[in-house]
Amino acid sequence: MTYYILLFLCLIVLVSYLFEVTSRYSKVPGVILLMTTGLALRYFASYYELNIPDLSILLPLMGTLGLILIVLEGSLDLTISAAKKTLITKSFTSAAILFALIVIFFSSLLYYQFSCSFQISLLNAIPFAIISSAVAIPSSLHLDITNKEFIVYESSVSDIIGILFFDFVLFNELSIGTGLFFFTFEVIATIIVSVITSVVLAYMLHKIGHHVKYVIILTSVILIFVLAKLIHWPSLIVVLIFGLIMNNNQFFQTNYIKKRIDFQEFNNTLKSFKQITGELTFLVRSFFFLIFGFYTSFADLMNLENLAVSASICFSIFLLRGLFFRLILHKPLIPLFYFAPRGLITILLFLSIPIDLKLPFVSEGLVTQTIFITILVMTLGNMFSKRQKKELSTKTEIII
Repeated sequence: MTYYILLFLCLIVLVSYLFEVTSRYSKVPGVILLMTTGLALRYFASYYELNIPDLSILLPLMGTLGLILIVLEGSLDLTISAAKKTLITKSFTSAAILFALIVIFFSSLLYYQFSCSFQISLLNAIPFAIISSAVAIPSSLHLDITNKEFIVYESSVSDIIGILFFDFVLFNELSIGTGLFFFTFEVIATIIVSVITSVVLAYMLHKIGHHVKYVIILTSVILIFVLAKLIHWPSLIVVLIFGLIMNNNQFFQTNYIKKRIDFQEFNNTLKSFKQITGELTFLVRSFFFLIFGFYTSFADLMNLENLAVSASICFSIFLLRGLFFRLILHKPLIPLFYFAPRGLITILLFLSIPIDLKLPFVSEGLVTQTIFITILVMTLGNMFSKRQKKELSTKTEIII
C-alpha cells in the first residue's frame, strides 16, 4: 500500500508540472486544471467505490502554508525603486479601493436586502472581494515585466488587506474607534517587528555555514507568522516585509554593513533561497488545489440557483474593476482587467467564518462557482490578449 501511495504522489507532482509547463502556451492556468483533475478523481473513486481517507482536514493547513509561500515567493521578486513609484502606487490603490468597493457593495446588499447584521454582512462579503495571489501570480508569468509586477503587488496587497480587515471584523469586540486605534497600533508594531526579524534572518542566511539553512530560515518565517496570527496581529505583513528586505538589500549596503556582509555572496545565496521557495510553493499549491477539487461537489458546482448568484457576483466584480481601471487609473483594460481571480484566500476565509455567522445561501457551492468563473474569465482573457498581441505583431511585420 505504501508504494501505491508514493506512486500516486509522484504522479500528482508530475501531472501538476505538466500543467505548469503547458499553461505558458495554452494560457489555461494550472490551478483550474488541478481542480478539474480533482473532480475527475472524485468521480473515479466514487465509481469504483474506493475507500479514500478524509483529507479535507488538510485544506486549512495546506492553504495557510501555501498562502505564506506564495506571498513570500512574490515579494522575493519585487524590487523597490524611484522609477517604480507610479507602478507601486497604482497597484496599491487598485488593491485597496477595489477591495473596499466590492465589500461595501456586497455587504450593503446583505445588510439592507436580507436584513443581516453588520458583522455578518461584512464577514460573508470579504472573501469575494480578495484577488487570489495563488492564482494570479503564476498566471501572470507570460506578461511583460510591468504588468507582471502590477499583478504581484496588487494581488499580494489584496490578500493582506483582506485578511487584516477580516480578522478585525471577526475578533474586534471594542467600539469602532477604539478598535481602529488598537488595530493601527498592531499594524505599526508588526511592521517594526517584521523589519527587525527580517534583518536578523537575512544575516543568519548569510552566516549559517551548515548545509541545512534554507529550511531553517523558512521555518523561522512561518514560526513568526504563526505567533503573530495567534495574538491576532497582521501576520502576512511579516512575510511581505521579509521578502522585500531580502530582495532589496541595496538599501542596507552602507560602509559599516559591507565590512560584515559580502553582498555578492549574499545575493548568490538569495538566488538559491528563491529557487527552494519557488519549488516548495509549487508542491503545496499543487496538492491544495487538487484536494480542493476532489472535495468539490459536482452537484453544487452545477447548481443553477447558485450559478445565477455567482454569475451576478462575478459580473459586479469585473464591472467595478473595468470602471476603476478606465476612469481612475486610466490604464488599458487588456490584459490586467482579466486578472481578478478568486481562489485560495477566498476558500480559507470562507472556512474561517464561524458557523453561527455564516449565511445559509452563501454556501461552499456558491464560493466554488465564483472561483471557477473568475478563473475562467482570466483564462479566456489570456487567450484573447495573446491572439490580439499576435495579430498586432503580424500587422506590424506586414507594414514593415
